[in-house]
Amino acid sequence: MQPLTEVQEKFILHWGTMGAQWGINRTVAQIHALLFISPKPLPAEDIAARLQVARSNVSNSLRELEAWGIIRTVSVMGDRRDHFEALSDVWELFRVVLEERKRREFDPTLALLRECVADAGKNKSDAFTHERLSQLLGFFDTMGGWFEQIRKLPNSAVIKFVKLGDKVFKMMGIGS
Repeated sequence: MQPLTEVQEKFILHWGTMGAQWGINRTVAQIHALLFISPKPLPAEDIAARLQVARSNVSNSLRELEAWGIIRTVSVMGDRRDHFEALSDVWELFRVVLEERKRREFDPTLALLRECVADAGKNKSDAFTHERLSQLLGFFDTMGGWFEQIRKLPNSAVIKFVKLGDKVFKMMGIGS
């Protein structure tokens, strides 16, 4: 097992810090970073040794990453242990993370907004709250619809769309 290079360590530490800012456990994010830059699948023991974290912490973190769908368990010929690898396609990784965050965060908020708007609409003293929450619900409905359209596109189409950049604004007569 080779020690981490300076660049690898720098990336792993930063990814862990960013993960914590995104609401993800630092170790979970660091394990994802290590697997993402690893040229071959790694067993949990190697992950624990390279990151200098407890094996039990690695096991829990690997389960969480598998639940997110951004790593998978693979078999390696001649080794009975499970090995793990990260999604390598960054566009697919981004798509999977977005879909999971939508399911965990966006969808429950949308359901709550619908319920609150319905409840506030029944009470005249909540007219202002009803108006504001209706606006927020409209935004969530619009963004949810847009996301559903985008998620149906193949990655190649999404990449083309994103790379259009300012051309889209110019076609719409917006901006410079």
